[in-house]
Amino acid sequence: MNWLRTLLAVFATASLAPAADWTQWLGPKRDGSSTEAVEPWKDAPKEVWRKDVGVGFSSPVVAAGRVFVHARVANKEQEEVITFDAKTGTELWRKVYDRAKYSSVLNTGPQATPTVVGKRLYTFGITGVLSCFNAETGDRHWQVDAFKALKANLPRFGVCCSPLVVGNRVIVSVGGKGSSVVAFDTESGEVAWQALDEPASTSSPVLYAAAGKAGKVPGVVFMTTLRVIGLNPLDGTVAWEYPLPFQPSGTSPTPIVAGDRIVTSTMSNGSTAIQFASGETVTADKAWQAKSLSGYFSSGVAAKDRVFLVTNTLKPIPRADLVCVNLSTGDVLWKKDAQGYFHFGLIRTANGKLLLLDDTGTLKLLDATATEFRALCSAKVCGGNLVTPALSDGRLFVRDDAGLACLALVP
Repeated sequence: MNWLRTLLAVFATASLAPAADWTQWLGPKRDGSSTEAVEPWKDAPKEVWRKDVGVGFSSPVVAAGRVFVHARVANKEQEEVITFDAKTGTELWRKVYDRAKYSSVLNTGPQATPTVVGKRLYTFGITGVLSCFNAETGDRHWQVDAFKALKANLPRFGVCCSPLVVGNRVIVSVGGKGSSVVAFDTESGEVAWQALDEPASTSSPVLYAAAGKAGKVPGVVFMTTLRVIGLNPLDGTVAWEYPLPFQPSGTSPTPIVAGDRIVTSTMSNGSTAIQFASGETVTADKAWQAKSLSGYFSSGVAAKDRVFLVTNTLKPIPRADLVCVNLSTGDVLWKKDAQGYFHFGLIRTANGKLLLLDDTGTLKLLDATATEFRALCSAKVCGGNLVTPALSDGRLFVRDDAGLACLALVP
């Protein structure tokens, strides 16, 4: 049972963070949830400060009073990590590094969101440069060009997978023979284990705990272009898998962990809830599937017995819809069309609300408990963007083409 105790320990420590911190992709638990309450505003949230930063779709993260943002250096094949004081916007440190040549009509800056664990900051650049910095000083502990080292092919739209840190492993998708999922040692940056032979995933991994005969069995869930898989974070062995039809457009939405279910969204296979079964080993079976609920880009959130999904229609005019689904049955409770063109980011608050920031820069506060779509207030807060915001200590950190802004949600 030593293996189980070890897994339980890393599962428990993987998401530990002070209540006000937003330390990684989709927050401290990687599920889009916040421990903070947000009330309706009468006037638009006040912009406390704004700073110029380079391009990128990487979300800001917040830890120990600092805001970290990953961006491209303008007109150079370089990327940089910039750290600001969360209250004042004062720049604390900036580190620049070289990357491989990269061009795209969509975005040329980092897309994966950094991860902060303790005093360490992990970043994954758009060309596959994985770095570990001292979060306080900016000193670099190690850096590896993961795609070059493992001879992997870069995804069509570049690296999108946000690093997941579990114990002494930082886990990402690289792609290729034996390296679809790769864990690097957090101390040295050396490869700890490699798994699978599939192309790089544009989705980000999350932690889950499945009910098995031995109790709660923690693991890492990844969505690849061919399947949803559960991996042992210690050695990369596959605990279970659920097959998917090949996803030629990629698999960007992050799986939603809700109790003993995982809800996934793809463009060609719709949305599926995977149910875990107890037994000698963990098995995964389909609880429900809604092929009409296709998601291409954005990640949803769960709230008690509901799942809020972002679905996409690409033709004739791109449209992102918000769909509220019963977690148990997959039945659609309500739907609100055109909440964005391609994307909107969601944050579930502690008081039954949803923050929704769309790709035109409009922020809405929704009632997550209502029987129909109910917007409590809205405001234009930034320029157009495809970046999910970060919520920390009553402030919302948003990013657009003009830079990074801090908004006061609590007067």
